Amino acid sequence: MASTDFRSVDEYIASQPEAAQRILERVRRIIRKAVPAAEEMISYKIPAYKLLGDPVLYFAGWRRHYSLYPASDRLVAAFKGDLAPFEVKKHTIRFALSEPVPLKLIERIAKFRAKEITEQRKAQGATPGKLHRPS
Repeated sequence: MASTDFRSVDEYIASQPEAAQRILERVRRIIRKAVPAAEEMISYKIPAYKLLGDPVLYFAGWRRHYSLYPASDRLVAAFKGDLAPFEVKKHTIRFALSEPVPLKLIERIAKFRAKEITEQRKAQGATPGKLHRPS
């Protein structure tokens, strides 16, 4: 990537190699479909989706894979079987660029994260952006 000061998700995706661009656009579309109320932005120099001011998901493209963040312990446990073919560590799920995009899985992960945020907000009565992050 030549630039790291992206102003939009479009700009971020355009900075990626062509093959990765198509995949990242698919990931972007599925997240937006799964969590239509989420706000799309750049955060930590990568695409991010926030709901009620809190992060639902981030994604990033790399040379041989793309990643979704954060993969909470609760999420990893809930999707243990589905995530078995993928590398999961340090709250990151890695998907190989050379493999088909697991659209249904990404959609389910996005919905799960949105539900986590909503449930935490209700349980804690927290203000936007101040939720305890699950580990």
